[in-house]
Amino acid sequence: MAAHRVAAFSAIRQDFEDIVGDVVYATMTTVDAKGRPRSRVLLPIWEMTGDSPVGWLATFDTPVKRAHLAGNPHATFSYWSPAQNTVAVDTVARWETDEAVKKAVWELYRQGSPPGVGYDPQAYWRRGPEDPGYHLLRMDPWRIQVLRGRDLATGRPSRIWVAPPQEDRRP
Repeated sequence: MAAHRVAAFSAIRQDFEDIVGDVVYATMTTVDAKGRPRSRVLLPIWEMTGDSPVGWLATFDTPVKRAHLAGNPHATFSYWSPAQNTVAVDTVARWETDEAVKKAVWELYRQGSPPGVGYDPQAYWRRGPEDPGYHLLRMDPWRIQVLRGRDLATGRPSRIWVAPPQEDRRP
């Protein structure tokens, strides 16, 4: 079954937010210098900037994650629910060090974005956004695929949004 490409993220935004808000945790996959994938389960948040989403990941700066992203900044985030609802987000990730941005994303985590997704980061970084262990990844999606289980059952194809050329982050 071929996928259907949508012209604007707005065409899949509601399903994206509903599925992400239901699933909450995503599997993040990166690759090492030998091209071997490594996955881990994390809790990114997403916000709209203009007509496109931007992802944020409050995280620990582990040697593996740092090395993988230094060698290849592409990361995929996968959401799946038992109802067979899925979202796959292909991104380019980079470490964000701007203190004002880190504070703003800290608050975004506390508020939840999209609804249902987030937590109080104070549980992991006791000294707040200034905690030296608090690190932030920015994920700029270049491709997002959404599929609802009910559509799969009826033969409706998944829908794919690809970032416009000026935003294209593909290799």
